[in-house]
Amino acid sequence: MNLHLSEDQRLMRENFVRFLAEESSKARVRAAQPSGFDQRLWHGLAEMGAFSMRVPEAAGGLGLGLLDAAIFMEEVGRTLASGPIAETLVSTRLLALLGVNANAELLEKAMRGETIVTIAFHDIAEQPAQWVAGGAAADFVIARNGNKIVLVDTVAATCSESGSLGEENLASTPLAELHLANAAQTLLTDTVDGRNTFAQAIEEWKLLVAAALAGLSREAVQLAAAYACEREAFGQPIGTYQAISHPLADRITDIDSGKYFVWKAIHDIAHGEPEAGAEVSLAAWWNARTASLAVAHALHTFGGYGLTTEYDIHLYNLRAKDWALILGDPERLLEEGGRRLYAGEVAVLPDVGEVSINFDLGEQAHQMAAELDAFFTKTLTPELKAKAHYSFDGFDAGVHRKLAEAKLLFPDWPVEWGGRAAPPYAMSALSHVWEKHHWSHHAVGTTSMVGTMIRRYGSDELKREVLTKIVSGEAICSLGYSEPHCGSDVFAAKTRATREGDGWRIDGSKMFTSGANIAQYVLMLTRTNTDVAKHKGLTMFVVPLDAPGVEVQPVYTFQEERTNITYYEGVKIPDSYRLGDVDAGLKVMAAGLELEHGGGSFANHQRALVDAAAELCREIRYRGRPLIEDPAAQKRLAKSMAHYFLTEMISRRSLWAAVEKLPNLAYGPMAKMFSSEKFLEDASDLLDLTAPYSLSKRKGAAALLNLSYRHAQGTTIYGGTSEIHRSMIAERALGLPRSRAK
Repeated sequence: MNLHLSEDQRLMRENFVRFLAEESSKARVRAAQPSGFDQRLWHGLAEMGAFSMRVPEAAGGLGLGLLDAAIFMEEVGRTLASGPIAETLVSTRLLALLGVNANAELLEKAMRGETIVTIAFHDIAEQPAQWVAGGAAADFVIARNGNKIVLVDTVAATCSESGSLGEENLASTPLAELHLANAAQTLLTDTVDGRNTFAQAIEEWKLLVAAALAGLSREAVQLAAAYACEREAFGQPIGTYQAISHPLADRITDIDSGKYFVWKAIHDIAHGEPEAGAEVSLAAWWNARTASLAVAHALHTFGGYGLTTEYDIHLYNLRAKDWALILGDPERLLEEGGRRLYAGEVAVLPDVGEVSINFDLGEQAHQMAAELDAFFTKTLTPELKAKAHYSFDGFDAGVHRKLAEAKLLFPDWPVEWGGRAAPPYAMSALSHVWEKHHWSHHAVGTTSMVGTMIRRYGSDELKREVLTKIVSGEAICSLGYSEPHCGSDVFAAKTRATREGDGWRIDGSKMFTSGANIAQYVLMLTRTNTDVAKHKGLTMFVVPLDAPGVEVQPVYTFQEERTNITYYEGVKIPDSYRLGDVDAGLKVMAAGLELEHGGGSFANHQRALVDAAAELCREIRYRGRPLIEDPAAQKRLAKSMAHYFLTEMISRRSLWAAVEKLPNLAYGPMAKMFSSEKFLEDASDLLDLTAPYSLSKRKGAAALLNLSYRHAQGTTIYGGTSEIHRSMIAERALGLPRSRAK
């Protein structure tokens, strides 16, 4: 897996960053109004090879890939560069690919920036007059006219009352409504291949604008974050207020997921993935939607100042709408994605060229996944499958021990501790196999966390007495962090650990100790000192759940999942069962929380949810036809699929960043928060879509939808609530001040 840009791509981006910092400064963007076109910028971009970027080398261009162009467009978006840049990129490539000799001179002039060529999105035969991006500045427009692809001279093509090509518009860009059917036209091609090439250009344009919107959105949110650090209200920066920081955390998460979704679409086109066409539509829809929300929240952060022309944020607000809406209502893109996923619509996709990034997890990951898949296929009998459940309730001790014997229980652990030293990419591939077989990973996850902490901080005695049982599959562990009165504020723990001779006495209670009814041990956070700051007086222990004084009482949830409240009265444990130093539990707990907040997602649950909903839509009749044929149903399914794709991307980014040891910018919390929130949103929406059938617990798709709705409610809570993760994202990804109590 590789998300690093190549050396050439980094150099290209740096060159454009420097150039645009000067030539597309906010002063220059403002000066380009009201026409929205900067002639000096245009010629400078041409000199740097921007407009020849996607032109094949045989036609005199640079022959770069679509990913290179997308990277460039992110910088165009970030700086609000004035002019029809995305349209020119696809138009110069179109002129070259159509291969008409008469185009050679025009192509050369367009690449040099002397002539401006843009593209029309709708068939002239059906829509003679239409809005054209850059139409007010362009000399020519490439358009489809029935079975022909034509070059339209913009002279006398105006529809404006003034008689000029340009007119006032929302964002002061060179947008124009042109009557293309009335203007002079030159035939470029009337072949099927030519029409396909034109269709490819439209698909390419969608991704380029989506990339530009990602860059625009990121800059807008970062401007807002910087302002939130400076602006004070009631004696502190406004960024300390969660009403300010949390929406910005949501937006930066949406922006990052959208950026990598564009990359995924390009990657999947290159690799011929069957869902690539739908990904183009959904990436364009998502980034248009995200830009609209991002600039609105960013401007709101500035308060009344955001409304003034003195501040630059309004430029982002208007330009986001301009770029996103020139094709029409972005919801149409979502409908298009639905048709491509569920109605058999086929997109003609461009040749994206070389793609340096790679989302593949690698051969070792594939091999280990195949081994685990074979293990489950052989081991999981019909009787075992019948007891499968996503929670601890699906645990089976026999399967657990067999996994340990096969060294598939904790494959990432060192070989000397029963593992295989499997890398993170392999572990990610294995998690997909667990989900494929619907086998609960809860006991493995919590036990692995506890075992890892024992390996790091445990005494030799603890390793001999407990860790060896964990390795052999004889023991599993639960977590004892939360207490009835403190919820996510683990520093408020009141369960006491008091010195008694050479050991300790534990008194108190823990809430949500899931799995404690079947586990042998619980990882316990205790208070050992009340005379210091609350986060300094904590110590961690491993407590045997069969010790005298331990009581486990069930707490049942409507998710068909049992958790527990556990009581500890005079529970005696030796000092050797302590993890780390006395009163230094924060350090030990931080390691555990880092493991828990490491970027797990519910992507597989999301995909299973959408697939089940689609299956049920094929069974349900609506107005005499299968519900799956209803465009409204396709659209809602497509939205949920988009959320799944986005989760996959932001989770892969988290995984990759951890492997590469990149700075921790809350990539894990982003993945968990986004995934759980979208799982909850989609579970509710798809339950609605397939109602009333989804209300049933009948075996099959209905039961899965029903359970998914209930399961999703808890995903935004356990492992850290979404609010906690939003605070972490705001602080780490945006540099906002801490919004929680000191």
